[in-house]
Amino acid sequence: MWNLERLRTLDAVARHGSVSGAADGLHVTTSAVSQQLSKLEREVGQQLLAKNGRGVRLTDAGLLLAEHASRILSQVQLAQADIEAQRGQVVGEVRIAAFPTAMRGLFPTAIRALRTAHPDLRVHTAELEPDLGVREVLRGDSDLAVVLDWNNKRAPVPAGLERVSLLDDSADVALPADHPLAGRAAVELEDFADEDWVSWPAGEFCHDWLMFTLRSKGVEPRIAHVAGDHHTQLALVAAGLGICVAPRLGRPAAMDGVAFVPVRQPVRRHIYATWRTDAGRRPSIRAVVEALREAAGPLGE
Repeated sequence: MWNLERLRTLDAVARHGSVSGAADGLHVTTSAVSQQLSKLEREVGQQLLAKNGRGVRLTDAGLLLAEHASRILSQVQLAQADIEAQRGQVVGEVRIAAFPTAMRGLFPTAIRALRTAHPDLRVHTAELEPDLGVREVLRGDSDLAVVLDWNNKRAPVPAGLERVSLLDDSADVALPADHPLAGRAAVELEDFADEDWVSWPAGEFCHDWLMFTLRSKGVEPRIAHVAGDHHTQLALVAAGLGICVAPRLGRPAAMDGVAFVPVRQPVRRHIYATWRTDAGRRPSIRAVVEALREAAGPLGE
């Protein structure tokens, strides 16, 4: 009988494309992955990996077994969901991911509530950008992710995933406190056509949204500084080095040297929880979603 954990390791190598990627996804060492695969090769009686330059590739036998492993693991997850649903208890382990401001703004309250209501549930968290969180859920490396899109730039729901809305999060323009427009009741994004901008890193969904939004208003943004962390962005604004869009979730209520001014035509992020469809019956997933919605309730529009 083949060992389920070794099949899980082979599946991870197939999904991640490398031993190191599989190790990261499984939260083990590369040595542990190699040992599991060596044992699986002895059980199967065929070579499953072959050298490919500095890395490895799956052999034909490895690819064939990986396809079966994926189906077996999916069936195991369905069985787990059915057993948990039949038992009706929130126990075991759940792995959840979120982008930084959601992790800061939602997780402390939600996870504290879960710990109180369900002491036998072990919650593990990771900070990931939305696209990486979705990828982790699709791969099975996370059970649930908190993700986002914007009111004028929506993100599709990949096949095999479900999602539920948690809250709409308004965003303001963050200006240096001595900026001429800092005292306005509201501003338009095009008011800042000639300003230096602080942006998210290129390639991230929020950076793409900012470029799309400003260009749709006839503004070619002058990106002077790039930072993934919102606190870093605001520190650059406080130093008078530019302006940025500042969502309210996970943001300090006030910050020295920074003025937060609403946008006249509201700018909002839609924030969701997403999980694999085949895991939706698990009481642990339902409990996490409920805790996140409770934490988000006072924060939404």
